[in-house]
Amino acid sequence: MQKHSLPDHKCDVLIIGSGISGLSLALRLPNYYKIILVTKSKIHESATLYAQGGIAAVFDKQDNLDSHIKDTLIAGTGLCDYDVVSFIVNNAKTCVNWLINNGVNFDIDSINNGKINYHLHKEGGHSYRRILHSADCTGLQIENTLVNKVLKHKNINIIEYMIGIDLIISDKIDLPIPRRVVGAWLWNCNKRKIETCCAKTVILATGGASRVYKYTTNPNVSSGDGIAMAWRAGCRVANLEFNQFHPTCFFHPDGHNFLLTEALRGEGAVLIRPDKYRFMLDIDKRAELAPRDIVSRAIAREIKNNNIECVYLDITHKSKQFIFDHFPIIYSKLLEFGFDLTKDIIPIVPAAHYTCGGVMVDKLGRTDTNCLYAIGEVSYTGLHGANRMASNSLLECLVYSWSLSKHLIDVLPNIRIIDLLPSFNAVIDQKKYNLSELNLTEDLNKIRNFMSNCVGIERTTKSLKFAKYNINLLKNKIDKYYNNFYLSDKLLDIRNLVQIAELIIYSAIKRKESRGLHYIYEYPNLLPKAVPTILVPNTCNK
Repeated sequence: MQKHSLPDHKCDVLIIGSGISGLSLALRLPNYYKIILVTKSKIHESATLYAQGGIAAVFDKQDNLDSHIKDTLIAGTGLCDYDVVSFIVNNAKTCVNWLINNGVNFDIDSINNGKINYHLHKEGGHSYRRILHSADCTGLQIENTLVNKVLKHKNINIIEYMIGIDLIISDKIDLPIPRRVVGAWLWNCNKRKIETCCAKTVILATGGASRVYKYTTNPNVSSGDGIAMAWRAGCRVANLEFNQFHPTCFFHPDGHNFLLTEALRGEGAVLIRPDKYRFMLDIDKRAELAPRDIVSRAIAREIKNNNIECVYLDITHKSKQFIFDHFPIIYSKLLEFGFDLTKDIIPIVPAAHYTCGGVMVDKLGRTDTNCLYAIGEVSYTGLHGANRMASNSLLECLVYSWSLSKHLIDVLPNIRIIDLLPSFNAVIDQKKYNLSELNLTEDLNKIRNFMSNCVGIERTTKSLKFAKYNINLLKNKIDKYYNNFYLSDKLLDIRNLVQIAELIIYSAIKRKESRGLHYIYEYPNLLPKAVPTILVPNTCNK
């Protein structure tokens, strides 16, 4: 019988993650709920912070909801859930207005008789201009605004540098209650110790898993923590083979890579080879504004077929004032590396950007485990299908945080908090040995190299099997580390990344077709019926 004790932290709602999903959910819950929001770095550090483009919603009178729905379905190449797409698009304007009412400033085109007309970008896959933005730093504007609001709220306790280790599930700790999540074990990075948090409900808002690849536009927090935690808790995951590679990531031989927003192409930037040939005109009638899977594959093939390091983005035909007005952050950042966006063509390559699959949830964000929810990039809702359309991601986060908040207001009074929980060491008997950081760094590089070389923009059956074999070896090795050595920030990161790598590979092997972001040479065509790839815990090796 496990010995239970009082936890280190206690709350009604535990939110893991500090991007737009977690922050907006926290702000939508009433004043009388106690909320703890933990984040693995500083409160501002999240994928949201680096979102340049904007958020999609129908604000233009020439645009319409049906068009937004249709564009999303086309981009998703048959795998979107129509009901979910309709649900999100129909609630888009209300949720974006909530952001505006909370102080987020989007660029304005004009004001006529008191009516604000926002400046709207057009991005890949969209039929109309429908991207609200704040210059080229929309995510920065949203993140800072919401963080400032959250920090002032008396019932929201922010804990920085805290990593989720695992969820505490009632049946795994011998509690005589129906199976549900009752809290989480957390790693305090500053104190280097394991802490316990009990909660009525736990919300995973941890973002995606793009860091599993060598080149990514996302920050170090994008390690797939929530997906891995939910999987270990017994939740199904879906469509993890669909990893979106953003077509335009600044290429630098020393690894100083960062995102160059799709809005650049929306405002007329073109893609060219070193010989200045504009190759996208040969690939798709939408050229540079084709969906991201098409553009990324085209770039990858140009690089491979011409034996070149990169291709180039060219917006030099636009005026300096236009560049300064619309892309001031990108302009300044490129200058640091010796490139002038108004005069120079910019070297770019595709980079891992967005995880289109994730933890399976319903329209309220409910997972397979009672009292456990997932919102944002960590989740699989059915919105993105086989390829996310640009700027639908922040929208999904907003709509699901709104939907979940309404649900939690109804159910929280009926959930009993369990405030006697076992300590982590009572469940996991860890031996106390130190582990070299050099070993962990070497293993991390191996994971990312295997994924980039074998499970990238284009795959083969042979490359997937090779990756599966080697990732399984690494996973067994890292499991031994986890069970026999002191915990550390890096060990926890790598434990989750190798789990995510395994799930992506299993998902890719199961799909015997090329659809959207998953292109495999042996199966170049679409199957007649589009079906999600669903993985169930304890069945992957069967």
